[in-house]
Amino acid sequence: MNDMSSTPVRKIIHVDMDAFYASVEQRDNPELRGKPVAVGYAAVRGVVAAASYEARIYGVHSAMPSVTARRKCPELIFVPPRFEVYRSVSQQIREIFAEYTSLIEPLSLDEAYLDVTDNLKGMEIATEIASEIRSKIKQLTGLNASAGISYNKFLAKMASDLNKPNGQAVITPKNGPAFVEQLPVKKFHGVGPATAEKMHRLGIETGADLKQQSIELLTGHFGKSGPYFYGIARGIDNRQVKPDRVRKSIGAEDTFSQDIHSYEPAREGLQSLIEKVWGYCEANEIGAKTVTLKVKYADFTQITRSKTVPAALPGIADLEEVVSLLLAPIFPPKKGIRLLGVSLSSLERRAALTQPQLRLAL
Repeated sequence: MNDMSSTPVRKIIHVDMDAFYASVEQRDNPELRGKPVAVGYAAVRGVVAAASYEARIYGVHSAMPSVTARRKCPELIFVPPRFEVYRSVSQQIREIFAEYTSLIEPLSLDEAYLDVTDNLKGMEIATEIASEIRSKIKQLTGLNASAGISYNKFLAKMASDLNKPNGQAVITPKNGPAFVEQLPVKKFHGVGPATAEKMHRLGIETGADLKQQSIELLTGHFGKSGPYFYGIARGIDNRQVKPDRVRKSIGAEDTFSQDIHSYEPAREGLQSLIEKVWGYCEANEIGAKTVTLKVKYADFTQITRSKTVPAALPGIADLEEVVSLLLAPIFPPKKGIRLLGVSLSSLERRAALTQPQLRLAL
């Protein structure tokens, strides 16, 4: 692992819109302003796609089953998602980013990394760039954005959460390693609940604990992620900001706190994963033809089920339909389900999809 002295100091900004979907709905409907709003459906199988800050006070958050959200906040107002509107606003924001740099890596419709080391305006101070960008976003869209500024992607992402909402924070090369050391590993970006639990079993609770581990131990327990964990424990992350990157696949998975035995909670658990992978495709204007469902059982055996459609999926409803088709036949399961995952492959740029997209006959 390289030390800091071998890596040129970069200026990375992570911009993250505040409660993006919910804020767009409150912007467009004055009656929703100042009220607890959930983007999603109040149906029994519904899942919250986004929650306003007024709703978050009650403990409502994205990926929460709608019935749970309603129980926590009886006054919660559900609003159906309008992805075409969110996509349009996201494009407006992207055009602001492009005034400053061509090195833009979208993560979803509402967040992106920017490398402003050598920026188009010749500005030397990255915090000033972030402030300008946030101000322009507010002027153009009426929405608030938060930003994190640092010398690598991991710390920029962590910094963007420090002064939310409508704020920004900087983590300097001098302060980076100490910041990581005091941070609980469960709050690390890239460390999910299952990985955090595995780290806890190894006695790793904080960044300082992680820093004590050898790269061999981390690789042995966490595979390809081992070197990454070894680096970020020292405030090192050499990943580049990669614009226009087309991955071979994009996926998300989640380990449940209790094993699942019935269809309804499994389908609810998959909704946030569906929205995550679809959001990446939307933000990067990517189409996908192959959907894969991953199922890991309580005894750690796992299966995958895939379906490839003739043309790229035109909308999130089509993805939801394919996932449901793949999920239904595995019920009732002989064993409890501890993990579910959704991945998309056969990815291609939507610019290459010249044929008109009709709703797929699945």
